Amino acid sequence: MKIKLKPNTPNNLMKKLTSLLTLTLLSNLTFGQTYYDNFKKLFKENDTSKIKTLLSEWEKSNPNDPEFYTSAFNYYFSNSKQEILSLQTATPKNDGFQLRDSSGNVAGFLTSNLNYNQEKLKKAMFYINKGIEKFPNRLDIRFGKCYVLGQIEDYTNFTKSIIETVEYSKVNKNQWLWTENKPKEDAEKFMLETVHTYLRQLYETEDDSLLNNMIQIGVITLKYYPKSIEILSTTSVALMLLENYDKAIQYLKQAEQLNPKDFIVLSNIAQGYKLKGDKENAIKYYELTLKHGDEQAKKYAQTQIEKLKKN
Repeated sequence: MKIKLKPNTPNNLMKKLTSLLTLTLLSNLTFGQTYYDNFKKLFKENDTSKIKTLLSEWEKSNPNDPEFYTSAFNYYFSNSKQEILSLQTATPKNDGFQLRDSSGNVAGFLTSNLNYNQEKLKKAMFYINKGIEKFPNRLDIRFGKCYVLGQIEDYTNFTKSIIETVEYSKVNKNQWLWTENKPKEDAEKFMLETVHTYLRQLYETEDDSLLNNMIQIGVITLKYYPKSIEILSTTSVALMLLENYDKAIQYLKQAEQLNPKDFIVLSNIAQGYKLKGDKENAIKYYELTLKHGDEQAKKYAQTQIEKLKKN
């Protein structure tokens, strides 16, 4: 004779709990996705009032959702920006509206400059730092922070954050995740390319005081990734500008070993030797540039060889 289990027996209760747990997990997953989708929609519409309400509810209901931290960061940073119009007499670095007097002479420039609400900026950094702390393998969160630090020209923390990312890449062996926790393809290559972009960003400020920042980032990156030709080259440029020619040439020689036909590397080695006063080696590497370079590089190398041979 078969015996039916009563509704409150342990086996039936376990089935109910299992079903409830599954339902809860599915519900939370759907809920989290809805929050993120809603945020993207509201952010696109710039509906700040609804976004603030959404973020508040999201943080309470699912504080372990990494997309919450990137969303809160994006919202507060975006809203921290303040455009300020100013009148100046000097020619602006950025585009400006030219003002002329009654005689037609340039009287000044009306320019637009970005400033930041410090309270909102502080909140943005709070959320991004919390996101990195909770989800250290999310490369988009780390690089999001680096991007903003570069935008606000906080180059001390910009440099520090890049170095922290490079150092952590050896901890997680470049098993990086991106938005919605998706694995990042070619993660090591992507990370190094981005670091190189940040080095160029520092260089393009044309601020000599930031050359040491470039070198700090370069030295740490090359400690772990000594075969990155781009990092070797860019770091050597900073060293050369600080007149540390021997170290610059050392890095460039490493790059040459990796690719003996890289004419940019060869030309930079020649330049390093020229600045150092080593005419013989400078000519040698300009001749190698002539052999492997494009038309522009060949033309420059030929001009330099002729000058060096005259002196």
